[in-house]
Amino acid sequence: MPRDLPIGNGRLLLAFDRTYTLRDVYFPRVGQENHAQGRLNRFGIWCDGEFAWFSDEGWQRDLRYEDRTLVTDVRLHHPRLGLTLVCHDAVALEHDLWIRRVTVRNERPIPRTVRLFLHFDGYLWGYADGETVYYEPTARALVHYKGKRYFWFSGWAGDRPGYHCFACGNKAFRGHEGTWRDAEDGVLSGNPIAQGSVDSIGGLELVLPAGGEGKATFWMAAGLRFADVYRLHQTVLQLGPEALLTRVRRYWQSWIEPDPPGLVSLSPTLQRLYRQSLLILRTQIDEGGAILAANDSDILQFGRDTYSYVWPRDGALIASALLDAGYPELARRFFTFIGDLVTHYGFFLHKYNPDGSAGSSWHPWAGPTGDLQFPIQEDSTALVLMTLWDYYRKTRDLELLRGLYSSVVVPCGRFLASYRDPVTGLPAPSYDLWEERRGIHTFTVAAVVAGLRAAARLARIFGDDQFAEGWDRAADGIRAAASRYLFRTELGRFARMLTVDAQGNVEPDPTIDASLAGLFLFGLFPARDPRVVATMQAVEERLWVKTPVGGIARYEDDYYYQMSRDIERIPGNPWFICTLWLADWHIARATSPAELARAQELLEWVAAHALPSGVLAEQVHPETGEPLSVSPLSWSHGTFIATVLRYLEREGQLAAAGWPSFLAP
Repeated sequence: MPRDLPIGNGRLLLAFDRTYTLRDVYFPRVGQENHAQGRLNRFGIWCDGEFAWFSDEGWQRDLRYEDRTLVTDVRLHHPRLGLTLVCHDAVALEHDLWIRRVTVRNERPIPRTVRLFLHFDGYLWGYADGETVYYEPTARALVHYKGKRYFWFSGWAGDRPGYHCFACGNKAFRGHEGTWRDAEDGVLSGNPIAQGSVDSIGGLELVLPAGGEGKATFWMAAGLRFADVYRLHQTVLQLGPEALLTRVRRYWQSWIEPDPPGLVSLSPTLQRLYRQSLLILRTQIDEGGAILAANDSDILQFGRDTYSYVWPRDGALIASALLDAGYPELARRFFTFIGDLVTHYGFFLHKYNPDGSAGSSWHPWAGPTGDLQFPIQEDSTALVLMTLWDYYRKTRDLELLRGLYSSVVVPCGRFLASYRDPVTGLPAPSYDLWEERRGIHTFTVAAVVAGLRAAARLARIFGDDQFAEGWDRAADGIRAAASRYLFRTELGRFARMLTVDAQGNVEPDPTIDASLAGLFLFGLFPARDPRVVATMQAVEERLWVKTPVGGIARYEDDYYYQMSRDIERIPGNPWFICTLWLADWHIARATSPAELARAQELLEWVAAHALPSGVLAEQVHPETGEPLSVSPLSWSHGTFIATVLRYLEREGQLAAAGWPSFLAP
């Protein structure tokens, strides 16, 4: 189930699913230590002897954000209960606080009493055992703790703060479903403590006038010690929940300004998605600089692992988009984070945890014959260099570069230049960007040439001309080899991959793959090069999903979350990044506003398949358009931001060349 509403501050990240149920709680690092583990942390209401969880059927839901903010704007209506709720959630800026403000509207012409219940299913440190929850009577709050992890829950409705009712209990062993069951008759037991595998629930009561409304506030504080969460509780009481919400609103409204030049030329839908993509992307970035791929724990059901890792490639491309969007500090933090992670071989590993430790991997260190085999996606190392050069070129931040030159640029440049296939002169085999197959990949080749060019430019800044000349020669040689080996006259286009056997025979993989866009994206060949044109036309023709949903698949017969074996009609599920790469090609080759029209259509396709909140998944169902795999995916949002900016830049260039923008279809 997608995460429709992530909110966070770089330390505390919460994610709500499509039923407005809290599923993920990360603290004190974004993407590391999920204290909810994807379980249902329920929110419910009792009225007139009836009870409903907000995850139940019967609710009409509209889950969005307030415009230009990371404050939720959730509308919930239950026709049978005759109740409508408007909810605003936010994570405070300086404080690790979640605040939920609820307005309950009585749609009947009689006074009514309602009770709201907030449940927490604790998995502190990411597992259930050894946790304690207890009722703190002086503040009328519930406290969960395990070691140096504390979570404090309380609320306010009426004259004074604090829960009106509560219960602590056990779950997930000896037949215990959880303390949430205690709420379904509208009355809580008041059990004051539980230990082991625990959950808790607290309630607030409102008396609603006929046709009127009432307001209630819930909050959660996160800290390493009891003193931390108690202090945050006092902060809520002193400043007031509404003032804290207002501060969050104003901050994000200021953060998102100003719009890039020309954004107003796009449709209101695209403008909103551009702004919201920046905000959603910000929730996935840890304060220490780690750019997480995704923090949707439902993916655990697919392979018992998550996307809560930093892939250097994804992080570099997203940092580039943030840099172009006017957020160089976030790009700088990423380089500071990744600057210490280069191996002694001169490459980055597959992926990393948010604290910089090595992430899980399925890439082996031993080859088929037991010899050493680097478990890498070489494009990751190359794209970090490419983005670092771009960062320096746009910021002139020589101080950062000085700290990274010897530790990142030199070892990575040496590795890229030397890790070559002896038969073709192309980069030696590594894993593709999809992490599925090992070989010599067109996407990787294009990235390596861009990385070597970047390393050479950076080396000249420090007077290392010998390095620079050698790395430029290596880039020239790889580019020439790409023309010779990767372009296949028998196909009339580029192959996605080559394999070289022990006898030196070169075998091309003719599968059409959206990642062939790397040919022009990283400047290996121009977008209007006839060979690139033929390749991208094949991508558009063969990978377009021929259902009402549309969109571009990753490659022919993509097995990941495969929904159909009708390959001619559905080559794979539509991916946002792949569809946006096609838009990038139409932008790069455009010489008139009319030639930009297809790119605009593809951008609108992305917006049409975003969730109402603006969240973009990794892929969508080819028949229904529903999100598939993780959601939100940072790479999807970063690519959308980058493509919008490329579109606006090309539109501006055409206008400067005498093409008035109003001629654009």
